[in-house]
Order: sequence, then C-alpha cells, then structure tokens
Amino acid sequence: MGVQITIRDVPEEVRDELASRAARERKSMQEYLKGELERLVARPSMHTWLERVRERKHAADGHVTAKQILKHRDADRR
Repeated sequence: MGVQITIRDVPEEVRDELASRAARERKSMQEYLKGELERLVARPSMHTWLERVRERKHAADGHVTAKQILKHRDADRR
C-alpha cells in the first residue's frame, strides 16, 4: 500500500495546467502526478549526477573526452 502526500499552497494556474495535462493523457490528476513523480525519481538528482561526473573525471585523471562524457550521460538516462 502506498503513502499519501499532500501539497499545500499550489498556485491555481499550476493546478489548472496539471489538470489540463492529465486530461490530455486521459488520466486522473492522481494518476498523472504519480506517474510524474515516478519519472522524476527514476533519474538521478542534479547533486547525484554532479557527484558521478566528478568521480568519473577524477578516475580519468582529468582527461575526459567529449565522447566519454556523452557515453556516461546516455548511461545515466537509462
């Protein structure tokens, strides 16, 4: 069983846009927001991503090619 999350003080225009996006996808607001939250956590946070970049740069002794950067970026998106 999942947990409940409450978000207060959401501007009306933000709520309206979210409702519109949910409707376009033929989903309830709850279904839409749950999917967006799942998508959000599937990717590393900016802090985590930067830490990974620093670790890779250190491991490569500061010599990282553009090809290597793109390869690792693409791996993080999977």
